[in-house]
Amino acid sequence: MAPVIPGIEVLSDEFRELLNPGSEMVELASGMTFTEGCTWVVDGDYFIWSDVPANRILRWSEAGGMATFREPSNHANGNTVDGNGNILSCETSGRRVSIARPGETPRTLVDSYDGKRLTSPNDVIVKSDGAVWFTDPDYGFLHPEMGHGETPEQACNRVYRYDPATGTLDAVAEDMDKPNGLTFSPDESILYVSDTGATHGDERPHEVRAYDVVDGRRLENGRVFAEVSPWVPDGMRVDIHGNLFVAAGDGVQVFNPGGDMIGRLRTPEVSANCCFGRPDRRTLLICATSSVFIVRLNTAGAYPY
Repeated sequence: MAPVIPGIEVLSDEFRELLNPGSEMVELASGMTFTEGCTWVVDGDYFIWSDVPANRILRWSEAGGMATFREPSNHANGNTVDGNGNILSCETSGRRVSIARPGETPRTLVDSYDGKRLTSPNDVIVKSDGAVWFTDPDYGFLHPEMGHGETPEQACNRVYRYDPATGTLDAVAEDMDKPNGLTFSPDESILYVSDTGATHGDERPHEVRAYDVVDGRRLENGRVFAEVSPWVPDGMRVDIHGNLFVAAGDGVQVFNPGGDMIGRLRTPEVSANCCFGRPDRRTLLICATSSVFIVRLNTAGAYPY
């Protein structure tokens, strides 16, 4: 029997309603270096996640347990799946967003903007119209052991939107220090982006920002949705009710659509990302440094990724 990890902190009745009567946080796998970039692969019924310093992507399924999915991975961080079943990966040392069918060799989806190389794509999601949205902070420059150490060619860290139909890459936000995790509200009218600038200076941002999505292509009205302290917000997912599940160092902090924290899923190590999975999307997987944990919930992820 897998070990049970106590750590569910209820801060309001709103959060209690998201839990099952016997909700428990269970360690699914351990022995990794630093886990990140988890997503559920619908076509195959398995989770994948990155072990960034180890330069590999791992997978877990009910039938097969944990196994290697891709090695080397170009120090992949964020991963997601598009509507055609392709795996999209943000490669820190590859300085690109790659795409591949499971089991195939990844190829470049996008690696440059305005004729200059991307810095180190970090997290990626796919909107219902097929457009790929991703963040590109400078961690690949700041952490050469997992990246490249080369001076960024881009003038600042940005959020991008890539249109696979036209091959067009647009910069949609550049008002953050270190844009990191991102997710859409259930109706895709709001894009949430975490700013992890405070990982490199206490006076820098440690907040989740919200933007209105205009015409499905542009961002307007950027504002602070929630501040995370003393940690920083990292990877995020949203449930069908619009609650935001934010990996935030001490675990996953859960915010209602109004920006109030309603509960916390505490982890014994630093938490960096989370995702919903399994066919009913009611299992939350949490990446927490050397391990991954799952919690069965009385809510479901708004998206299959």
